[in-house]
Amino acid sequence: AVSKGIPAARDGRLITFGILPAHPETGYGYIRMGQALGLDGVRAVAAFKEKPDLKTAKTYLDSGEYVWNSGIFLFQAKSYLDELGKHSPAIVSSCRAALDQARRDMDFTRLDKEAFAACLDDSIDYAVMEKTDKAAVVSMDAGWSDVGSWKALWEIGSRDASGNVLAGDALTHDTKDTYVRAEGRLVATVGVSDLVIVETTDAVLVAAKDRVQDVKKIVDGLKKSGRSEATIHRKVYRPWGSYEGIDLGSGFQVKRITVNPGSTLSLQMHHHRAEHWIVVRGTAKITRGDETLLLSEDQSTYIPLGTTHRLNNPGKIPLELIEVQTGSYLGEDDIVRMEDVYGRDKN
Repeated sequence: AVSKGIPAARDGRLITFGILPAHPETGYGYIRMGQALGLDGVRAVAAFKEKPDLKTAKTYLDSGEYVWNSGIFLFQAKSYLDELGKHSPAIVSSCRAALDQARRDMDFTRLDKEAFAACLDDSIDYAVMEKTDKAAVVSMDAGWSDVGSWKALWEIGSRDASGNVLAGDALTHDTKDTYVRAEGRLVATVGVSDLVIVETTDAVLVAAKDRVQDVKKIVDGLKKSGRSEATIHRKVYRPWGSYEGIDLGSGFQVKRITVNPGSTLSLQMHHHRAEHWIVVRGTAKITRGDETLLLSEDQSTYIPLGTTHRLNNPGKIPLELIEVQTGSYLGEDDIVRMEDVYGRDKN
């Protein structure tokens, strides 16, 4: 498919690869193919179509004129920049400004933050491909999937004799063609079929396999009701490691903190909370006000409200500790950073 697209790309065409549809998929966008362009396997793009409902997807499949939009492109840089300049000039201006004002940092090129942040957030499809008259499509059948849903993991997974794909601590009885993912607890199923069941520390999802794309409606509901599950995971990754919420109540919060070997948290303080740290694995070097402490497993310390503090892992293995926060406000934005090796904002 790439070889077929190269001559057209050298001719100034912007090539997108369309996947020959195997079934009426509602989780992908579609491309309606237009007239042949006189090159082997290359056709004009007649239209881009958003993710359809099942009835519409079936009509696309029956027509033979539609392919799945893979989001994979082939074009010369100059051809793309010329078309981007015609149809979305503001993006080109912002990116050029970010590059013109960039600075060298050893073997890195650091784009100008403000110029790049001003750039319009848009996709290649919306910014260029749906507007240009140089869009062309090459169809291919390559066993492609964007693995964009839980159903896709079932499709590509290793199935047992009953057609189930199981990950983690899962037990099944009289269960068929089902995807089960257990990340923390035992998940058991009895007398079900064609389901997706996902258990994580954040939530549990149970959905009909052919309706799993509708999980976005659950996410919309979470956002409208202001629930934190829509934006914050139970386990949050940071440049120095991660933290995981264990318990939360009125005036207190418990976290499990993991610090990578050699990593350091920012020098910081809090206006509304105090913290207790208990080391359960590894070695912790702790700055607490004017003191420096070295704690090992089964040792602990207390950080009073308003006290400047820092946590460092000087060892060769991950540092794990339990943090108990107490106070009137426990939000992550109650952090005032004095120093930070990762260049994050002071607050």
